[in-house]
Amino acid sequence: MKIKASTRTHGMWRSAMLAVAMALPASMALAADPPKKEEVPFWAVGMPKNDTASKMAPVPSFPIPTAADKLPLSKLKLPPGFTAEVWASGILDARGLRQGDKGTVFVSSLFVAGKIYAVQDKGGKREVKTIAEKLFLPNGIEFHKGSLFVATPKDITRYDNIEANLDNPPKPVMVYDKLPGDVPHGWKFIKIGPDGKLYVPVGAPCNICMPDEQHAQIRRMNLDGTGEEVVARGVRNTVGFDWDPKTGDLWFTDNGRDWLSEDLPNDELNHVTQTGKQHFGFPYCHQGDFADPEFGWGKSCSDYTKPAMLTGPHAGTLGMRFYTGKMFPAKYQGAMFIARHGPWNRTKKYAADVVVAWPDGKGGARMEPFMTGLVENNEYLGRPVDVLVMKDGSLLVSDDHNGAIYRISYKGQ
Repeated sequence: MKIKASTRTHGMWRSAMLAVAMALPASMALAADPPKKEEVPFWAVGMPKNDTASKMAPVPSFPIPTAADKLPLSKLKLPPGFTAEVWASGILDARGLRQGDKGTVFVSSLFVAGKIYAVQDKGGKREVKTIAEKLFLPNGIEFHKGSLFVATPKDITRYDNIEANLDNPPKPVMVYDKLPGDVPHGWKFIKIGPDGKLYVPVGAPCNICMPDEQHAQIRRMNLDGTGEEVVARGVRNTVGFDWDPKTGDLWFTDNGRDWLSEDLPNDELNHVTQTGKQHFGFPYCHQGDFADPEFGWGKSCSDYTKPAMLTGPHAGTLGMRFYTGKMFPAKYQGAMFIARHGPWNRTKKYAADVVVAWPDGKGGARMEPFMTGLVENNEYLGRPVDVLVMKDGSLLVSDDHNGAIYRISYKGQ
């Protein structure tokens, strides 16, 4: 009989607690204090007290990458004329994607690997090198003028002239070391904007809580870590943003709170039109029209900036990019490609896909499916995290579940 990982985890936890209780004197076991609040994993805070919810837990990535011939390539569905291929495999916990000036693709990781990789194309075959390891949740990476920026929950460092030193990476230079260091929503997505500044989010340190003035925001700073300022507030957890090449406006994804219900609230795609002046609702208002049952009392959703688009309940909406390539049809020029990781705390799994969205010219957006097929029998076959527009106009998609990167190209109908 196949037993789900979450069931095994709960069974092991109960067995361990029983063993501890049996080892204690009866009086101590009976009088034992209940688990302290801080002992509850941050993702479980707010979990409803029912059997269905108690069996849910974050979906772990595979502890080793999926072999190339076992990847779910044949399951991927794309619009007519598009083709998917395995671009690289064997990249444990592959998440963030950036391309260097010389074509190197840098890949970050998160909970499982703690590494930064460099992938080079060697005559149509990809060579994967580990250029940093034993890092603390190094999800955030950015490449700029020969340097690779790496962000953890604690700090931002920089590896200079990295593409010339992939076999012997230089010692990282400290850029900024004043980040809070939280594990809950502490991992970063960083990017340098058209203004030449480095944009860095600081997520809410919780599922739902009243954040202090240092959390639930997107900041920007000079590339040397000075001149820090707030760009947007009321942002629970953004793991993807980019700028419209036509208007220069910042757009970002945001993950909604957990455990409110199966179908509420939706994740969001948001549009910044007034730098430093907009509040996007957290923790008072979710998805632009739903007041939080704890923190929304006395608040009005009309006082906060509404989402440009809703992207689905607990969809895990992560990396996004405006398409600036020339390979895809005209329909996709200026569109946003958005990776949805898929929910873990929802009975029915969905998303685990890439959608495409278009600004509507009125501050909002509309979306439609693009790459689907990674949910089967209510299980994930893969989980997209980030997207990258390559110099040839193709699109890379990272899959941390399998430790792989797919390449999507257009060859016409």
